[in-house]
Amino acid sequence: MSTSVDQVYEQVRHMAANFEFKPAERINESELSRKLGASRTPLREAMNRLVAEGLLKFEGGRGFFCQHLNPEIVVNLYELRGALEICAVQAAVERATDSELEELRRFLIETGVNYTDGTPAREIVSLDEEFHLMIARLAKNPELLNMIELTYERIRYVRWIAMREKIDITHAAHMHIFEAIAARDGHSAADRMRAHIKTSVDEATETVEKAYSQIYVPRH
Repeated sequence: MSTSVDQVYEQVRHMAANFEFKPAERINESELSRKLGASRTPLREAMNRLVAEGLLKFEGGRGFFCQHLNPEIVVNLYELRGALEICAVQAAVERATDSELEELRRFLIETGVNYTDGTPAREIVSLDEEFHLMIARLAKNPELLNMIELTYERIRYVRWIAMREKIDITHAAHMHIFEAIAARDGHSAADRMRAHIKTSVDEATETVEKAYSQIYVPRH
């Protein structure tokens, strides 16, 4: 049964993170159960896990709903991400070994050629996440790493859209963050991480508007 629940969990998590359910849409459990070929018990358990992670909402007497998508939520999640990653980068400055930093440097050099307008935004987001997760692993705090990964799940869709406007500056920002870590300068690393992640209400509003236009584009 645990394997079945895990499989259903991964499927529904992917659907929720990618807004295959419309924002704030009530989820038809019977229809979803048939679509996934899963019984209601593992489906319900999987959905409860996703409620705990913030990807779904539950309302007593009404059922499960997809997460909302609005500028306030996006800004709040970016603030959360910033707080977590600033903590991670400061810990990485103190705890990373020289060999681990060399591995991070090689990653930046080897992937730098991919940061071009011709590379799909989803691929750039994947590279960006891997860089940040490498830093989080260097913090050597599994709980912190887990929280960062969960936050990524909740904002990945809007980041796919926002990244189209930031491809050319993302790699440069990564290099600047790395230089501060390599110099063992926690203050500078935190400042550079903060500037790299921060988003404004106006930026969030524009990104959400673009997200809605894509979510509701008729499919042919």
